[in-house]
Amino acid sequence: MTSPEPAGSTRRIFIDKQSPKAYHALVQTSEAVRAVAADAGLNRVLVELVNLRVSQLNGCAYCLHLHTRAALRAGDTPQRLGVLAAWRETELFTPAERAALALAEATTAAADTSAADTAWAAARDVLTEDQISAVVWVAVTINAFNRVSIMSRHPVRAE
Repeated sequence: MTSPEPAGSTRRIFIDKQSPKAYHALVQTSEAVRAVAADAGLNRVLVELVNLRVSQLNGCAYCLHLHTRAALRAGDTPQRLGVLAAWRETELFTPAERAALALAEATTAAADTSAADTAWAAARDVLTEDQISAVVWVAVTINAFNRVSIMSRHPVRAE
């Protein structure tokens, strides 16, 4: 028998393990979103940039670790990943990537409607409507995964 947690304890449960049906539904959503992005013509590097930028904004160490590895496997460079937090200050990102990153930021900070309007307008110049929709869905999905990992305090272990 285990003793009860003391009042004010910060021990967390892994909510993905505690509620596997809900987590599995989120994984299925992620798989559908990945297919939507591919069907819209978005390459894996752009999708991973969105995953990383949203995870940076949310401070999700676990997702940053996971998606940095995925971005490198997809062919992105350590240089670009290293400056991603300051993407506006560099010429390393394509117009489509820049539009996707702005949309990802607007999706993550949805209450800032002015930024969202600006991001949508810029995206319309370089992305199709299918691509815009896919980028927003990628950002919505990684935001959900960020919350799962942050609230569960999923650890990042040294490799």
